[in-house]
Amino acid sequence: MSADIVVTDDEMAAFDDLGREGTWEIDGRPVSLTNLDKVLFPGRDGEDPITKRELIRYQVEVAPVALPYYEDRPVNLNRFPDGAGSKGFWNKEVPSHAPEWLTRWQHPDADADEVQQYLVIDHVAALVWTAQQGALELHPWTSTAERHKEPTWAMFDIDPGTKTTFEDALLLARMHRTALEHLGVEGCPKVTGQRGIQIWVPVESGHDFSYTATFVEAVSKMIGASVPDMVSWAWRVDERGGRARLDHTQNAINKTLVGPYSPRPRAGAPVSVPIEWDELDDPDLSPGRWTIRTVGERLAERGDPLASVRGLQQELPSF
Repeated sequence: MSADIVVTDDEMAAFDDLGREGTWEIDGRPVSLTNLDKVLFPGRDGEDPITKRELIRYQVEVAPVALPYYEDRPVNLNRFPDGAGSKGFWNKEVPSHAPEWLTRWQHPDADADEVQQYLVIDHVAALVWTAQQGALELHPWTSTAERHKEPTWAMFDIDPGTKTTFEDALLLARMHRTALEHLGVEGCPKVTGQRGIQIWVPVESGHDFSYTATFVEAVSKMIGASVPDMVSWAWRVDERGGRARLDHTQNAINKTLVGPYSPRPRAGAPVSVPIEWDELDDPDLSPGRWTIRTVGERLAERGDPLASVRGLQQELPSF
């Protein structure tokens, strides 16, 4: 689905006419929907809770902006069928009951006991299907299905500790901004919708994961060395002394971070939103500032900052 394709008014009217359940046809693809009035997210700040119906509507509205980050890639789903207040689970294998029209990618290197078929979200109907499944988080691979051993993104993940304030996370993000500027590397920050901040850096094609992993680890270690009281390299949370972790280990095959414009399983349905670098200095910025109810206004005002670097064939400095 390209950015100029949208769900028609007639299709949306048909969706609005559905009761608690029914089959909704989108661009010729039938999606079976159930429990549309089921609450998936508690309300926040006195607002009404958010139902499956509202999540589906959000995925339809954001599809032209979000789909380019998913449509060529295997995607891991974090599902919460009983809503954000329940225990979720990871779903990587496409279930046998999934509709035939969903695009699947057969992992050529999977062992017999590993995931064989991954979902590729290449159409708005696929986004709707994930919402029906209670997938409150979407995690795309950093590589495409066609070239699954070659990442197109390098990922910096600022993972706050128990004593890390959001101001601390912002300081670390600004240090990443300075480091990348010094290295002549373009990237884009993204609030996660929870507590952290990520930086997504596009890379040239043709390299394996050691290319991105080496670069991210080197930059992360330089930043961490300058603020050792703020950063821990311990893997276990309870061994970090409340400090943040600059997690460079996500730069590996089938390691993922939450995708752009994906909701998060928290009250109010906060969304992981790309931002401009100068917004790190905005006093009103918070990791969960935008929700599925406010992202549309945000996009109308600022557009998608990550789109300006998506697909950039960028050579990374060697260390």
